[in-house]
Amino acid sequence: MKPIATLFLAVSLFAQNRPVAVPDNVVFERDIDYANILGGKLQMDVARPKGDGPFPGVVMIHGGGFRGGQRQSYHALAIKLAESGFVAATITYRLTPKFQFPSPVFDAKSAVRFLRANAARFHLDAAKMGTMGGSAGGHLALMLGLTGGVPEMEGDGPNPEQSSRVQCVVNYYGPTDFTRIYDKGGDAADVLPQFLGGAAKWTMAAHIKASPLNWVSPDDPPVLTIHGTKDPLVPYEQGVWLTGRLQSSGVETELMTMSGAGHGFRGKDGEEAQRRTIEFFKTHLMRPLSAKRIIAANHGRGGGLLAIDWPSGKVLWTHPNDSGHDVQVLPNGHILFTRDSKGIVTEIDENRKEVWNFTEGIKRPTSAQRLENGNTLIGDSLLGKAIEVTAQGKVVWQYANPEMGEGRLREVRRTPQGTNLIAIEVLGKILEVDAAGKIVWTYTVDAKRRPYLAQRLANGNTVISHTEPGEVIEVDRNGKTVRSIGADSKVRMGWASGVKMMPDGSMFISDYSGKRLLEVNAKGELVAEHRSNTWAIASIDVLP
Repeated sequence: MKPIATLFLAVSLFAQNRPVAVPDNVVFERDIDYANILGGKLQMDVARPKGDGPFPGVVMIHGGGFRGGQRQSYHALAIKLAESGFVAATITYRLTPKFQFPSPVFDAKSAVRFLRANAARFHLDAAKMGTMGGSAGGHLALMLGLTGGVPEMEGDGPNPEQSSRVQCVVNYYGPTDFTRIYDKGGDAADVLPQFLGGAAKWTMAAHIKASPLNWVSPDDPPVLTIHGTKDPLVPYEQGVWLTGRLQSSGVETELMTMSGAGHGFRGKDGEEAQRRTIEFFKTHLMRPLSAKRIIAANHGRGGGLLAIDWPSGKVLWTHPNDSGHDVQVLPNGHILFTRDSKGIVTEIDENRKEVWNFTEGIKRPTSAQRLENGNTLIGDSLLGKAIEVTAQGKVVWQYANPEMGEGRLREVRRTPQGTNLIAIEVLGKILEVDAAGKIVWTYTVDAKRRPYLAQRLANGNTVISHTEPGEVIEVDRNGKTVRSIGADSKVRMGWASGVKMMPDGSMFISDYSGKRLLEVNAKGELVAEHRSNTWAIASIDVLP
């Protein structure tokens, strides 16, 4: 005997298709067209708080086995979300058997783009969007969240200039692996062939592609999965598998287990699921955006610029840098970085569009610093020289030294006094050179310790990063060490490379060989750290 409910049908406290009362503090708009594509118009109903906002948004996706269900089933929860300070949009999407995967995913993304394109109308904060769904809707919410930035999953719906990315996902008992659901998944043998174009034997590629589990990557948004242990249609282990995969990829995730609950939450289970859902959205959509965004130059194989939210450690975006060494955040929000292997220094704007390049007369730039006068200081490790160039590319100063060539030079930094600190890594030496090219100060570490960066502080001391063991030291004019990070048990590093000094005396450090980023306070104590096997971060800076 088949289960009473069809596969993935959301039968829950929130899926009652009943008229709902709209409180005085909520604006509720119905039957809003958000797309007109093959299959006709697609609509949404939007509940939002009264007031100017802007308010974070939530896209709600109903269940029904991909072949049924109504957006109205989420009206009650949409209004509760609006009372809690969210713009909640419950949407329709194209149904099977007429429309198969990935059409419903395309529709969900179109809904997100529509809301962002009409943010002013809905008093929406377009930077803070979440999604949720139950059963089939949970699957679509996961696909929406886990395929952010994947061109083939965007579809051809309207408002293509808008992003369809969401910042968090709530999944109520959605299927996550279609290749392993037939034995325990209710009437999967009836439903999935309609949705995926045939039985698994004949359409395994579609089963794999449509499974959220296979789209997990480190840049995914936080995911909350709520699943009952006695679910007869979408087995509980589907939620366990997804949570484990997300955890192993470093994605913030949580599995809320509803002991003894089936497919759809009722009574206290439903109330608890609703409470946790709203709490999750408040945490991820209402908290202030992190005050710190680290921009890192990942020098490793397949490296690139990384924008990292701190202290969460989440990678927000990446941008190619041809395995470059250096990066600097400019006061206007632009980013200057080296592309060593291509012999290019590049500046990109806040949309990551190239606005300036310099290539003339350089071969392997490992260092670049935009100066207060608007010029750019560049260090070339192959040619063994440092140059200062104008915005028009004219060289107005240069210093050459054979000790710096053949890959020995790393970072060059202008001091407040107008001199230049040059780290000659292989020789274990720091040179300070004045405008006339005269060496006015030398500090020798040890050839084995390979200094990477030297920076002059306002107090006249110099901060130097190096390796074996990894350490950041502050030395006075006489070369005496007055502060050390990494010489005791508070913090130990493999190879300290990039250092960003903060006004309060704290600092961010990239441990190049340790494949991690660290934040230490003014006392040298570890505040936060994040590791990744894909990181080989040479330099770092912090967005203002």
